[in-house]
Amino acid sequence: MEDLEQYLQPSKFFNFDNKYVKEKALEITKGLKNDKERAVALFYFVRDKIKYNMLTYLPKFPSNFKASTTLRRRHGFCLSKAILLATLARAVGIPARVHVVDIINHKISQRVIDLMGTKAFYGHGYGELYINGKWLSLSPNFDKESALKGGFLPMTEFNGEDDALFPHYDEDGNLFVEYIGDRGSHADIDLEEIDRVFVEKYTKWYTDFSFFKNRIKIKKDPLTLNK
Repeated sequence: MEDLEQYLQPSKFFNFDNKYVKEKALEITKGLKNDKERAVALFYFVRDKIKYNMLTYLPKFPSNFKASTTLRRRHGFCLSKAILLATLARAVGIPARVHVVDIINHKISQRVIDLMGTKAFYGHGYGELYINGKWLSLSPNFDKESALKGGFLPMTEFNGEDDALFPHYDEDGNLFVEYIGDRGSHADIDLEEIDRVFVEKYTKWYTDFSFFKNRIKIKKDPLTLNK
């Protein structure tokens, strides 16, 4: 039987030992009867109450990955939202981790492709929660506003029993998300490895910090612009 204890511990990034994080987890799940109901409530909180912002995905700044930071800011990128979801789950006794993959989102604009220098998103992350004896994969990535603006539909929906990942095809049968690489499941985050991947894959984008200095505080994410 798998040892789940490592997926229940606080850490630098999964910091539910932070009072604010712990209290928020208990607030969201108050009165709910079981892990299934608690997991559903946590998923929709992170999906819809934490706005998506890809510009904060900067491994050189570790604080961007801390659950407490994402919760306080009320915005984050794919992996930081996945970390927050897993952290809130751990706070209420649900074993949780993150899974890192590489994807192509076929609905992103040419502007984003030009910005990154590639069509692929390397180091995309989603959460994995252990519910009723099995691991469920959950992507709380796009809040409703971002999904509608960017046309990232159908949205991921979670019923507490099945995976909730980006579909391969949209509602019209066109390619939506293509999974092109698997970097495994993790009880904690190795930022040095993610930074290495970013330096290798996003040479044009990631090394131009003048871009981030000018854009990091904007409210609109470039992923949803020029659609």
